Amino acid sequence: MMSEEQGNNGAGENPVFRMQKMYVKDLSFENPNAPEVYRLQNSEPKVDVNLKLNHKKLGDDHYEVSLQITAKILDKGNDDKTMFILEIEHAAAYLLKNIPEEHMEMVLSVDCPTLLFPFTRQIVSQISVDGGFIPFQMEPINFMGLYQNSKQQKATQQEN
Repeated sequence: MMSEEQGNNGAGENPVFRMQKMYVKDLSFENPNAPEVYRLQNSEPKVDVNLKLNHKKLGDDHYEVSLQITAKILDKGNDDKTMFILEIEHAAAYLLKNIPEEHMEMVLSVDCPTLLFPFTRQIVSQISVDGGFIPFQMEPINFMGLYQNSKQQKATQQEN
């Protein structure tokens, strides 16, 4: 009897959070100094990684979240000669249903990319191997920390 009363209190249905499809939207691997770069690797490489997170509504309860990553790997021991440049936009379509509006921004900025990133990381690693290099393992990303920093910066900008 208790469950029937709870079911009819207008609280709505249970939230749904589901990745429906993953896909590569754009991928580029540049190896401008091959084959010389393979014999010149003398030191720990210099790594410059940039990340951009995008999300957009696709329709009722459907959203796309994409990670745009640019990684430039340089040989520090050889005048910062470019070893390789990798650019990827990896995305996923999500079904997000019955999620309260006040939580939606965090779900799109934290939960969705956290689920997607390990697959993106694997693609990046495999592409670097296919390019003739050791696996490039990107460091894990704290999407919650990025989200909180972004919220704090927006709050600070609004105060000024």
